[in-house]
Amino acid sequence: MTTAPLTDTQRSEALARLPQWQQVAGRDAIHRSIRFEDFSAAWGFMARVALIAEQMNHHPEWLNVYNRVDITLSSHDIGERGGLSPRDLELAAAIDRIAP
Repeated sequence: MTTAPLTDTQRSEALARLPQWQQVAGRDAIHRSIRFEDFSAAWGFMARVALIAEQMNHHPEWLNVYNRVDITLSSHDIGERGGLSPRDLELAAAIDRIAP
């Protein structure tokens, strides 16, 4: 199944609603970095996100270093390089609801 990319207007409106997320330079993706009290809190957050992502069948790119979780969202089924889709926005909003 191919996912439709966002239009420029949709992208602008979405980023206005998701102020914690930034556009990734040179790529059609969004990124957020979140700091936690410690590794355990970061890992617990990742576990909660993983359950949501699995239900959506839409998985983030992420990196965890001690108390920091870096998350990048882009739909890999859009063209050769991927792109931002409504599914990314839905996952970003879900992440924002459980992030500290």
